[in-house]
Amino acid sequence: MNVGTDRNPPPLPGTSPAFKRAALWVVENRGMLLNRLGPFLALVVIYVLFAISLRIRFPNSSSLFSRDALETMGTQTVIVGAAAVGMTLVIISGGIDLSVGSMIAFSSVVSAFLLGKMGANPFLSLVLGVVAGAVSGLFNGLIITRVKVVPFIVTLGTLLILRGLAKGMAESAPINIDSQWIKGFMMALGPGDRWQLFPPGVWMMLLLAVVFALLLRYTRLGRHTFAIGSNEQTARLCGVSVERVKLMIYALSGACAGLSGVALLSRQGQGDPTGAFGYELDVIAAVVIGGGSLSGGEGSILGSIIGALIMTIIRTGCNLHGLQPWVTQVVTGTIIIVAVALDRLRHRRMA
Repeated sequence: MNVGTDRNPPPLPGTSPAFKRAALWVVENRGMLLNRLGPFLALVVIYVLFAISLRIRFPNSSSLFSRDALETMGTQTVIVGAAAVGMTLVIISGGIDLSVGSMIAFSSVVSAFLLGKMGANPFLSLVLGVVAGAVSGLFNGLIITRVKVVPFIVTLGTLLILRGLAKGMAESAPINIDSQWIKGFMMALGPGDRWQLFPPGVWMMLLLAVVFALLLRYTRLGRHTFAIGSNEQTARLCGVSVERVKLMIYALSGACAGLSGVALLSRQGQGDPTGAFGYELDVIAAVVIGGGSLSGGEGSILGSIIGALIMTIIRTGCNLHGLQPWVTQVVTGTIIIVAVALDRLRHRRMA
Protein backbone atom coordinates (compact mmCIF):
# COMPACT_ATOMS: atom_id res chain seq x y z
CA MET A 1 0.00 0.00 0.00
CA ASN A 2 1.29 3.46 -0.86
CA VAL A 3 1.06 5.74 2.12
CA GLY A 4 -0.36 9.21 1.46
CA THR A 5 -2.15 8.33 -1.80
CA ASP A 6 -5.86 8.49 -2.51
CA ARG A 7 -7.33 6.90 -5.60
CA ASN A 8 -10.53 9.01 -5.26
CA PRO A 9 -9.48 12.51 -4.18
CA PRO A 10 -12.31 14.95 -3.39
CA PRO A 11 -13.29 17.17 -6.31
CA LEU A 12 -11.99 20.69 -6.38
CA PRO A 13 -14.46 23.33 -5.20
CA GLY A 14 -14.73 24.71 -8.70
CA THR A 15 -15.73 21.34 -10.15
CA SER A 16 -18.09 20.01 -7.48
CA PRO A 17 -21.77 19.64 -8.46
CA ALA A 18 -22.88 21.77 -5.52
CA PHE A 19 -20.59 24.60 -6.57
CA LYS A 20 -21.83 24.37 -10.17
CA ARG A 21 -25.44 24.49 -9.05
CA ALA A 22 -24.74 27.51 -6.85
CA ALA A 23 -22.90 29.28 -9.66
CA LEU A 24 -25.73 28.53 -12.09
CA TRP A 25 -28.29 29.88 -9.62
CA VAL A 26 -26.28 33.09 -9.18
CA VAL A 27 -26.06 33.55 -12.96
CA GLU A 28 -29.77 32.91 -13.48
CA ASN A 29 -30.78 35.23 -10.63
CA ARG A 30 -28.15 37.92 -11.08
CA GLY A 31 -30.82 40.54 -11.80
CA MET A 32 -32.67 39.81 -8.56
CA LEU A 33 -29.43 39.72 -6.55
CA LEU A 34 -28.25 43.01 -8.03
CA ASN A 35 -31.61 44.61 -7.27
CA ARG A 36 -31.54 43.43 -3.64
CA LEU A 37 -27.85 43.81 -2.86
CA GLY A 38 -27.20 46.88 -5.03
CA PRO A 39 -28.42 49.47 -2.49
CA PHE A 40 -26.44 47.85 0.33
CA LEU A 41 -23.27 47.71 -1.77
CA ALA A 42 -23.80 51.36 -2.75
CA LEU A 43 -24.19 52.27 0.93
CA VAL A 44 -20.93 50.54 1.86
CA VAL A 45 -18.99 52.07 -1.05
CA ILE A 46 -20.23 55.62 -0.42
CA TYR A 47 -19.64 55.33 3.33
CA VAL A 48 -16.10 54.01 2.92
CA LEU A 49 -15.21 56.60 0.27
CA PHE A 50 -16.36 59.50 2.45
CA ALA A 51 -14.63 58.03 5.51
CA ILE A 52 -11.32 57.67 3.63
CA SER A 53 -11.51 61.09 1.98
CA LEU A 54 -12.27 62.79 5.31
CA ARG A 55 -9.43 60.95 7.03
CA ILE A 56 -7.02 62.04 4.29
CA ARG A 57 -8.16 65.66 4.26
CA PHE A 58 -8.63 66.05 8.03
CA PRO A 59 -6.26 63.55 9.75
CA ASN A 60 -7.06 64.85 13.24
CA SER A 61 -10.85 64.86 12.88
CA SER A 62 -13.12 62.19 14.30
CA SER A 63 -13.87 59.28 11.99
CA LEU A 64 -17.21 58.54 10.36
CA PHE A 65 -16.85 55.13 12.02
CA SER A 66 -16.91 56.64 15.52
CA ARG A 67 -19.83 56.02 17.84
CA ASP A 68 -20.82 59.69 17.90
CA ALA A 69 -20.83 59.91 14.10
CA LEU A 70 -22.96 56.78 13.76
CA GLU A 71 -25.40 58.05 16.39
CA THR A 72 -25.67 61.43 14.66
CA MET A 73 -26.25 59.92 11.22
CA GLY A 74 -28.83 57.52 12.64
CA THR A 75 -30.72 60.41 14.23
CA GLN A 76 -30.58 62.46 11.02
CA THR A 77 -31.99 59.52 9.05
CA VAL A 78 -35.11 59.12 11.19
CA ILE A 79 -37.23 61.88 9.62
CA VAL A 80 -36.66 60.81 6.01
CA GLY A 81 -36.46 57.10 6.88
CA ALA A 82 -39.79 56.90 8.73
CA ALA A 83 -41.59 58.72 5.92
CA ALA A 84 -39.84 56.53 3.33
CA VAL A 85 -41.30 53.42 5.00
CA GLY A 86 -44.81 54.61 4.20
CA MET A 87 -43.82 55.96 0.79
CA THR A 88 -42.55 52.47 -0.11
CA LEU A 89 -46.11 51.14 -0.04
CA VAL A 90 -47.32 54.04 -2.19
CA ILE A 91 -44.63 53.57 -4.83
CA ILE A 92 -45.00 49.77 -4.89
CA SER A 93 -48.70 50.29 -5.61
CA GLY A 94 -47.79 52.48 -8.58
CA GLY A 95 -48.65 55.78 -6.87
CA ILE A 96 -46.75 58.83 -5.71
CA ASP A 97 -47.16 61.34 -2.89
CA LEU A 98 -45.64 64.78 -3.40
CA SER A 99 -47.29 66.15 -0.25
CA VAL A 100 -45.23 64.15 2.25
CA GLY A 101 -42.92 67.08 3.12
CA SER A 102 -45.88 69.35 3.85
CA MET A 103 -47.52 66.48 5.75
CA ILE A 104 -44.47 66.18 8.00
CA ALA A 105 -44.53 69.93 8.73
CA PHE A 106 -48.30 69.93 9.28
CA SER A 107 -48.11 67.02 11.74
CA SER A 108 -45.33 68.71 13.72
CA VAL A 109 -47.32 71.96 13.89
CA VAL A 110 -50.47 70.12 15.06
CA SER A 111 -48.54 68.49 17.92
CA ALA A 112 -46.78 71.75 18.82
CA PHE A 113 -50.07 73.68 18.73
CA LEU A 114 -51.80 71.20 21.05
CA LEU A 115 -48.84 71.11 23.41
CA GLY A 116 -47.67 74.72 23.33
CA LYS A 117 -50.92 76.65 22.95
CA MET A 118 -53.61 74.29 24.21
CA GLY A 119 -51.65 72.77 27.10
CA ALA A 120 -52.48 69.20 26.08
CA ASN A 121 -50.73 66.13 27.41
CA PRO A 122 -47.39 65.57 25.59
CA PHE A 123 -48.16 61.96 24.66
CA LEU A 124 -51.66 62.85 23.45
CA SER A 125 -50.23 65.71 21.41
CA LEU A 126 -47.83 63.37 19.64
CA VAL A 127 -50.55 60.80 18.98
CA LEU A 128 -52.84 63.43 17.49
CA GLY A 129 -49.96 64.66 15.32
CA VAL A 130 -49.66 61.15 13.89
CA VAL A 131 -53.44 61.03 13.43
CA ALA A 132 -53.27 64.33 11.53
CA GLY A 133 -50.81 62.73 9.13
CA ALA A 134 -53.00 59.65 8.71
CA VAL A 135 -56.08 61.79 8.01
CA SER A 136 -54.11 63.80 5.44
CA GLY A 137 -53.05 60.59 3.72
CA LEU A 138 -56.61 59.28 3.82
CA PHE A 139 -57.79 62.51 2.16
CA ASN A 140 -55.28 61.93 -0.66
CA GLY A 141 -56.53 58.37 -1.04
CA LEU A 142 -60.19 59.45 -1.17
CA ILE A 143 -59.59 61.98 -3.94
CA ILE A 144 -57.49 59.48 -5.91
CA THR A 145 -59.96 56.60 -5.64
CA ARG A 146 -63.31 58.40 -5.63
CA VAL A 147 -62.70 61.37 -7.93
CA LYS A 148 -60.26 59.39 -10.10
CA VAL A 149 -57.61 62.13 -10.22
CA VAL A 150 -54.05 60.94 -10.80
CA PRO A 151 -51.89 60.86 -7.63
CA PHE A 152 -49.37 63.35 -9.01
CA ILE A 153 -52.00 66.10 -9.35
CA VAL A 154 -53.82 65.29 -6.11
CA THR A 155 -50.71 65.29 -3.94
CA LEU A 156 -49.34 68.37 -5.69
CA GLY A 157 -52.51 70.16 -4.58
CA THR A 158 -52.43 68.81 -1.02
CA LEU A 159 -48.77 69.84 -0.82
CA LEU A 160 -49.97 73.45 -0.96
CA ILE A 161 -53.10 72.86 1.14
CA LEU A 162 -51.27 71.26 4.07
CA ARG A 163 -48.48 73.81 3.98
CA GLY A 164 -51.07 76.60 4.06
CA LEU A 165 -52.97 74.97 6.94
CA ALA A 166 -49.73 74.63 8.90
CA LYS A 167 -48.95 78.33 8.39
CA GLY A 168 -52.49 79.33 9.35
CA MET A 169 -52.47 77.22 12.52
CA ALA A 170 -49.06 78.53 13.57
CA GLU A 171 -49.78 82.09 12.38
CA SER A 172 -46.75 81.82 10.08
CA ALA A 173 -44.37 81.53 13.04
CA PRO A 174 -42.75 78.54 14.77
CA ILE A 175 -44.48 77.22 17.89
CA ASN A 176 -41.91 76.47 20.58
CA ILE A 177 -42.36 73.63 23.07
CA ASP A 178 -40.88 73.13 26.53
CA SER A 179 -41.37 69.38 26.96
CA GLN A 180 -37.98 67.81 27.69
CA TRP A 181 -39.57 64.38 27.19
CA ILE A 182 -40.38 65.18 23.58
CA LYS A 183 -37.03 66.86 22.96
CA GLY A 184 -35.22 63.82 24.37
CA PHE A 185 -36.89 61.62 21.77
CA MET A 186 -34.26 62.64 19.19
CA MET A 187 -31.57 64.08 21.44
CA ALA A 188 -28.06 62.62 21.50
CA LEU A 189 -27.51 60.12 24.29
CA GLY A 190 -25.75 61.21 27.45
CA PRO A 191 -22.92 59.26 29.13
CA GLY A 192 -25.39 57.36 31.32
CA ASP A 193 -27.60 56.35 28.40
CA ARG A 194 -24.98 54.75 26.17
CA TRP A 195 -26.47 51.31 26.80
CA GLN A 196 -29.37 52.31 24.53
CA LEU A 197 -26.95 52.50 21.55
CA PHE A 198 -29.25 54.92 19.73
CA PRO A 199 -31.82 57.56 20.78
CA PRO A 200 -35.46 56.42 21.02
CA GLY A 201 -36.28 58.00 17.65
CA VAL A 202 -33.89 55.66 15.84
CA TRP A 203 -35.40 52.62 17.54
CA MET A 204 -38.85 53.90 16.56
CA MET A 205 -37.78 54.02 12.90
CA LEU A 206 -36.30 50.52 13.04
CA LEU A 207 -39.41 49.08 14.73
CA LEU A 208 -41.59 50.79 12.15
CA ALA A 209 -39.46 49.29 9.37
CA VAL A 210 -39.76 45.77 10.82
CA VAL A 211 -43.56 46.05 11.20
CA PHE A 212 -44.06 47.28 7.64
CA ALA A 213 -41.63 44.72 6.22
CA LEU A 214 -43.67 41.95 7.86
CA LEU A 215 -46.86 43.59 6.60
CA LEU A 216 -45.60 43.60 3.02
CA ARG A 217 -44.36 40.03 3.13
CA TYR A 218 -46.94 38.13 5.15
CA THR A 219 -50.28 39.93 4.94
CA ARG A 220 -53.01 40.15 2.33
CA LEU A 221 -52.55 43.92 2.18
CA GLY A 222 -48.90 43.45 1.24
CA ARG A 223 -49.68 40.94 -1.50
CA HIS A 224 -52.44 43.14 -2.87
CA THR A 225 -50.12 46.15 -2.85
CA PHE A 226 -47.64 44.36 -5.10
CA ALA A 227 -50.46 43.05 -7.29
CA ILE A 228 -51.91 46.53 -7.86
CA GLY A 229 -48.50 47.97 -8.69
CA SER A 230 -47.69 45.17 -11.11
CA ASN A 231 -50.99 45.34 -13.01
CA GLU A 232 -53.99 47.12 -11.53
CA GLN A 233 -56.52 45.77 -14.02
CA THR A 234 -55.39 42.17 -13.49
CA ALA A 235 -55.54 42.66 -9.72
CA ARG A 236 -59.08 43.97 -10.04
CA LEU A 237 -60.11 40.97 -12.16
CA CYS A 238 -58.62 38.67 -9.51
CA GLY A 239 -60.96 40.12 -6.89
CA VAL A 240 -58.67 42.68 -5.24
CA SER A 241 -60.56 45.67 -3.85
CA VAL A 242 -58.23 48.21 -5.44
CA GLU A 243 -59.90 51.33 -4.03
CA ARG A 244 -59.95 50.03 -0.45
CA VAL A 245 -56.31 48.91 -0.63
CA LYS A 246 -55.24 52.29 -1.97
CA LEU A 247 -57.10 54.06 0.82
CA MET A 248 -55.26 51.97 3.41
CA ILE A 249 -51.92 52.53 1.68
CA TYR A 250 -52.22 56.32 1.62
CA ALA A 251 -53.53 56.41 5.19
CA LEU A 252 -50.60 54.31 6.42
CA SER A 253 -48.17 56.47 4.47
CA GLY A 254 -49.70 59.54 6.08
CA ALA A 255 -49.31 57.99 9.53
CA CYS A 256 -45.63 57.36 8.81
CA ALA A 257 -45.29 61.01 7.74
CA GLY A 258 -46.96 61.93 11.02
CA LEU A 259 -44.30 60.00 12.92
CA SER A 260 -41.67 61.88 10.91
CA GLY A 261 -43.37 65.10 11.99
CA VAL A 262 -43.09 64.00 15.62
CA ALA A 263 -39.38 63.33 15.07
CA LEU A 264 -38.96 66.76 13.44
CA LEU A 265 -40.71 68.42 16.38
CA SER A 266 -38.44 66.61 18.82
CA ARG A 267 -35.30 67.50 16.89
CA GLN A 268 -36.08 71.20 16.42
CA GLY A 269 -37.95 71.79 19.69
CA GLN A 270 -40.64 73.64 17.75
CA GLY A 271 -43.36 73.13 15.21
CA ASP A 272 -42.21 75.07 12.16
CA PRO A 273 -44.76 75.49 9.32
CA THR A 274 -41.87 76.02 6.89
CA GLY A 275 -40.01 72.92 8.10
CA ALA A 276 -39.34 69.78 6.03
CA PHE A 277 -39.27 71.92 2.89
CA GLY A 278 -38.21 69.75 -0.05
CA TYR A 279 -38.28 66.57 2.03
CA GLU A 280 -40.70 64.96 -0.41
CA LEU A 281 -37.80 64.66 -2.88
CA ASP A 282 -35.54 63.10 -0.25
CA VAL A 283 -38.23 60.59 0.74
CA ILE A 284 -39.01 59.58 -2.84
CA ALA A 285 -35.30 59.42 -3.65
CA ALA A 286 -34.69 57.12 -0.67
CA VAL A 287 -37.29 54.65 -1.96
CA VAL A 288 -35.99 54.76 -5.54
CA ILE A 289 -32.34 54.44 -4.50
CA GLY A 290 -33.38 51.49 -2.32
CA GLY A 291 -34.73 49.58 -5.32
CA GLY A 292 -38.29 50.88 -5.58
CA SER A 293 -39.62 51.36 -9.10
CA LEU A 294 -41.69 54.38 -10.05
CA SER A 295 -43.50 52.04 -12.44
CA GLY A 296 -44.86 50.13 -9.43
CA GLY A 297 -44.67 46.51 -8.36
CA GLU A 298 -41.14 46.68 -6.86
CA GLY A 299 -39.61 47.91 -3.64
CA SER A 300 -38.64 46.89 -0.13
CA ILE A 301 -38.65 48.48 3.31
CA LEU A 302 -35.01 47.54 3.96
CA GLY A 303 -33.99 49.08 0.64
CA SER A 304 -35.80 52.32 1.49
CA ILE A 305 -34.07 52.56 4.88
CA ILE A 306 -30.72 51.97 3.14
CA GLY A 307 -31.64 54.65 0.62
CA ALA A 308 -32.38 57.10 3.45
CA LEU A 309 -29.00 56.25 5.03
CA ILE A 310 -27.26 56.90 1.70
CA MET A 311 -28.90 60.33 1.53
CA THR A 312 -27.76 61.09 5.09
CA ILE A 313 -24.18 59.96 4.45
CA ILE A 314 -23.94 62.08 1.30
CA ARG A 315 -25.28 65.14 3.08
CA THR A 316 -23.07 64.58 6.13
CA GLY A 317 -19.97 63.92 4.02
CA CYS A 318 -20.49 67.03 1.92
CA ASN A 319 -21.00 69.15 5.03
CA LEU A 320 -17.86 67.80 6.71
CA HIS A 321 -15.89 68.53 3.55
CA GLY A 322 -17.07 72.11 3.81
CA LEU A 323 -18.98 72.02 0.54
CA GLN A 324 -21.71 74.56 -0.12
CA PRO A 325 -25.35 73.40 0.25
CA TRP A 326 -25.93 73.78 -3.47
CA VAL A 327 -23.29 71.11 -4.12
CA THR A 328 -25.23 68.68 -1.93
CA GLN A 329 -28.41 69.51 -3.85
CA VAL A 330 -26.66 68.90 -7.17
CA VAL A 331 -25.32 65.56 -5.94
CA THR A 332 -28.74 64.53 -4.60
CA GLY A 333 -30.48 65.47 -7.84
CA THR A 334 -27.90 63.57 -9.86
CA ILE A 335 -28.39 60.47 -7.73
CA ILE A 336 -32.16 60.63 -8.26
CA ILE A 337 -31.75 60.88 -12.04
CA VAL A 338 -29.21 58.04 -12.16
CA ALA A 339 -31.35 55.78 -9.95
CA VAL A 340 -34.46 56.34 -12.08
CA ALA A 341 -32.49 55.94 -15.32
CA LEU A 342 -31.02 52.63 -14.15
CA ASP A 343 -34.50 51.45 -13.18
CA ARG A 344 -35.84 52.29 -16.63
CA LEU A 345 -32.92 50.57 -18.38
CA ARG A 346 -33.44 47.47 -16.25
CA HIS A 347 -37.11 47.33 -17.20
CA ARG A 348 -36.30 47.71 -20.91
CA ARG A 349 -33.92 44.76 -20.77
CA MET A 350 -36.52 42.65 -18.99
CA ALA A 351 -39.22 43.54 -21.56
